[in-house]
Amino acid sequence: MMRHKLLADALTLANSLPASELIQFLSEIRTVELTAQSRLFTPAPPAPKDNLLTVAQAAEKLAVSKLFLYRHAETLPFAKRVRGLLRFSSAGIDSYLKGKK
Repeated sequence: MMRHKLLADALTLANSLPASELIQFLSEIRTVELTAQSRLFTPAPPAPKDNLLTVAQAAEKLAVSKLFLYRHAETLPFAKRVRGLLRFSSAGIDSYLKGKK
């Protein structure tokens, strides 16, 4: 039993197409196979580097005061402590802002 209906349909076609159309059919199947193999052996693109923002930069990006960020840092998922300094994930802020829309 075929796992995917599309593969079952391809098998049905392979059994029913006229011989004159089989070369084109095999060519298309080979394209599918090569595309799948390419995806298996092509490494995923690296994740974009996340920038850590200062309190002032984050406050500007979020349109809030620096005092607000200091007071709420413990509850903000994009706030981080780096060597004792308060920093904010730029990607985390972007994700947070997208979720609020």
